[in-house]
Amino acid sequence: MKILFVTLIVVALDQAAKLAVKGFSIFGINHEGMAPGSKIHLFGQWLNISFVENPGIALGIDFGPDYKMYITVFTFLAAVGLFIYLYKVRTQTFFIRLSLALILGGAVGNLIDRAFYGLFYNYAPFLHGKVVDFIDVRFFNLFIFNRTIGTYILNIADIAVSSGVILLLYLLSRQNNKPALVVDEPDNILAENKE
Repeated sequence: MKILFVTLIVVALDQAAKLAVKGFSIFGINHEGMAPGSKIHLFGQWLNISFVENPGIALGIDFGPDYKMYITVFTFLAAVGLFIYLYKVRTQTFFIRLSLALILGGAVGNLIDRAFYGLFYNYAPFLHGKVVDFIDVRFFNLFIFNRTIGTYILNIADIAVSSGVILLLYLLSRQNNKPALVVDEPDNILAENKE
């Protein structure tokens, strides 16, 4: 399944970017990284590199520390399920497999953070890590119910999952909108030929 190279590329890019932002010290190589909450402006106020650690799931939704392990285990099971499904649809079109490979790559990228970053950075036990987010996109700032709407801080894994889901939904909608092929029943065709 050559399409798994897409998954591996997503995971490698995601982890390399997260380590560059967060910093690391391994095998005598030290990289300082960014301080939590710091920001690098790229394109006005619209696009920044902002280092935050997400303790919960998408869009910063946090169910609390009691659910950390369940979220990580669910992510692992979802990744295994995606891998099995990707194998089952290995004869489907390239774009169906591409969408699934992107989703799988994103799931694995964030799973690595949740499972191992707490141990690697010595702040939490196995399966209780936080996801590193850093791509700060600001469409608009609207403050509702103590939440800012229109501002999202993502990572490469999140973008891969979102892109894969959008592509898959598009492909499925096109498949459902194809007109059904109308085939006359054999009895009707014979009756027409006799006339």
